[in-house]
Amino acid sequence: MPIHTARRRAPLARALLLSAAVMMPGAAFAQSAESEQDRLEHVDGNLPDAAASAAGQSVETAEANAPDQEPAFAGQTRAPQPADSPEVETTTLAEGLPHLWAIAPMPDGRMLVTAKAGEMMILSADGQTRTEVSGVPEVDAREQGGLLDVALAPDFASSGMIYFTFAEPREGGGNGTSMARAKLSAEGDAASLEDMEVVFRQTPSYEGNKHFGSRIVFAPDGKVLLGVGERSDDPIREQAQNLGSGLGKVFRVNADGSAPEDNPFVGQEGAQPEIWSYGHRNIQSAALDAQGRLWTIEHGPRGGDELNRPEAGKNYGWPVITYGIEYGGSEVNEGITAKDGMEQPAYYWDPVIGPSGMALYSGDEFPQWRDAFLVGGLVTQGLVVLRMDGDRVTSEERIPLEARIRDVAVGGDGAIYAVTETRPAAGASQGSSTILRLASAD
Repeated sequence: MPIHTARRRAPLARALLLSAAVMMPGAAFAQSAESEQDRLEHVDGNLPDAAASAAGQSVETAEANAPDQEPAFAGQTRAPQPADSPEVETTTLAEGLPHLWAIAPMPDGRMLVTAKAGEMMILSADGQTRTEVSGVPEVDAREQGGLLDVALAPDFASSGMIYFTFAEPREGGGNGTSMARAKLSAEGDAASLEDMEVVFRQTPSYEGNKHFGSRIVFAPDGKVLLGVGERSDDPIREQAQNLGSGLGKVFRVNADGSAPEDNPFVGQEGAQPEIWSYGHRNIQSAALDAQGRLWTIEHGPRGGDELNRPEAGKNYGWPVITYGIEYGGSEVNEGITAKDGMEQPAYYWDPVIGPSGMALYSGDEFPQWRDAFLVGGLVTQGLVVLRMDGDRVTSEERIPLEARIRDVAVGGDGAIYAVTETRPAAGASQGSSTILRLASAD
């Protein structure tokens, strides 16, 4: 039975969701100079109040962290809200789950989920029955590591194949983002991964605990697109600009992890042939648009989360150019936002949203959102909806869910499924999650 149902019209008067302490001037910027963990524990900018929640106005009203930076073109940031926002009914489908990272709806209505600590589970369509999947490899679950994304292969209905990413402890020390595939076998109250193999490893390994990424997307041609992070630390992060390094990249690989012959850097001396695009910071959102093109959102520094449409061989700038500033308040490198040979984001946020899972909406439940991107907000604690016209964002609206959102998926029923996360309490080994179902209340 549903545990709790609430109705929300987007955008809602979010001031009711914040304590007076959060809304105090300066509280939004109480961030560590070093840690993205600290950034995501705070609201990096005030959430909109009732006066700002109006069609044609930006949902973001807080001052930017880098107020002197100017967008490169009109509409690159702070797009207006649309006039036709739907009313949303939110039901708690399942609660008391371990700290989840990803959700993949299955063709029969069940859901495959990954938990950060290294668990994989199948949930029944009503969220009440949980079947643990055995055979998951060892993960490094410290800080931002763990068992990460999961995706069903395009032929899952007949093959049962799944792909998943995880922070893998490496021989000789260090760790890195790896992608594995396996056949998901489930019968009765038992499930397992059969013939599991790691098909791709991000290299070099690094002894760190941040910016693993990652998201998996299957392209229309069956290739696997994988976005990863650049491991955060300075100086290691500059390897996002190095084609000999797998840090801060989008990879394009065959189903077996090998490099397609038509990748942009195949045959280039010193370059990893699996690289599709580079100069990325920490990709945690990825989805295809209605035309089958890849879009990603990466975590920026303090300010500077950005939406990109990665294209073959292109450089997206990090850490040479970026919007926003360092967590400690200084400029990132030279403090520039543009440079010849480096791509501009299609859209950026300053203050940040803290992007997580991302999905293209194609159902009938919310006709206003058809072909819009749905993005989980860790910092904004809700759903961010981006309506597009070609390569440009035409509107941005936010659906408050009063919780950090770690992943978003669209079910076969047209409903939206959002995974929340609560961070571990002091002394606890892991946090917890809830799965919310969003349906139309109109």
